[in-house]
Amino acid sequence: MPADTATVAPLDSTPDAEEVHAERDRVTPAIRVAARYALLTVLALIILFPIYITVVNSLLQPDQIASRPPSLFPTDPQWDAYTRAWDQGHLGRYLLNSFVVTGIIVIAQLLTSIFAAYAFAFLDFPLKRTLFFVFLATLMIPFEVVFFTNFNTVNDLGLYNTYAGLALPFLATGFGAFLIRQAFLVTPTDLRDAAQLDGYGHWRFMWRVAVPLARPAIAALAVFSFLAAWGEYLWPLIITEDAEFRTVQVGLRQLSRTSIDQINVTFAGVVLASLPLFVLLLVFQKQLVRGLTAGAVKG
Repeated sequence: MPADTATVAPLDSTPDAEEVHAERDRVTPAIRVAARYALLTVLALIILFPIYITVVNSLLQPDQIASRPPSLFPTDPQWDAYTRAWDQGHLGRYLLNSFVVTGIIVIAQLLTSIFAAYAFAFLDFPLKRTLFFVFLATLMIPFEVVFFTNFNTVNDLGLYNTYAGLALPFLATGFGAFLIRQAFLVTPTDLRDAAQLDGYGHWRFMWRVAVPLARPAIAALAVFSFLAAWGEYLWPLIITEDAEFRTVQVGLRQLSRTSIDQINVTFAGVVLASLPLFVLLLVFQKQLVRGLTAGAVKG
C-alpha cells in the first residue's frame, strides 16, 4: 500500500453526523410530547363535548334544540331558563336535601373507613386476612341485590321518609377501607417506633400520625363518596314520598315531567344540579390524583 494513501474515516465519526444524531435525539422526544398532548386534547374534547351541548341546549329555544343540523352556539341565550328551573323545579329544597344526605354519607364513610383501615393495617387479631377479603367481597355485590333487604330494614326501623333512611345503607364502604389501608401501609416503621417510645396509644397514633400522612387518600375517598352519594336516584325515589326529603336527582325527574314543552328548562336544571360536582373536581383534582397513587409505591 502506498505510504501517502489517506485513511478514510467512518461517516458516523464526522462532526456533521454527530450533530445530525444529536438533533434527531432532541426532535424525537419533542414529537412524542406533542403527540401525547394532541391525544389528551382530543380525549378532553370528546369528554367535554356532551357537557358543552347540555349548557348550549339550556340556553336555546325549545324548537331550536330539535332543529337539524343542531345549533352549537346560542345566538339568543335564554338565561331565564335557569330561573324557571330553580322556581318550577324547587331545586333549592332538593339541593339542600342532597347536601344534607351527601354530607352525612361522606362523613360516615370517612370515619368507618379510617377505623377499619387502621385495624387491618396496624392491629393483629384472629381471621384478619379473612375478614379483609370479606370486606373486599362486598365490592362484588351490586346494590340492587340487597335493595329490598335494605328497604325492609329501614322501614322496620321507622326511618322511611327521613334523612337517616336515605343515608343508612351507605354509611360504610369496603372500597374506602381498602383505599385508606393501602395508604396506612406505607407509613414508615420509624414513625411507629418513635410513637411507641413517646407513649402514643392506638388512638393518638391514628389521629396524629397515620391520618395526617394518609390525607391524599382520605381526600380522594371523600371525592368518590360525594360523587356516588350525589348521583343516587333509585334509593331516594323509593325510600321517600314527600318532596321535603327528596334529593335533586329525583327533583330533576319531576322537572322533566312538568316541563315537557320546555326542554331547555330541564337542561338548565341539569346544569344547576351538576355545578357542585364540577366545583368539587376542580378544587380537589390534585388530591384525587395523589390519593389514587399514594399507596402505589411502598417505602
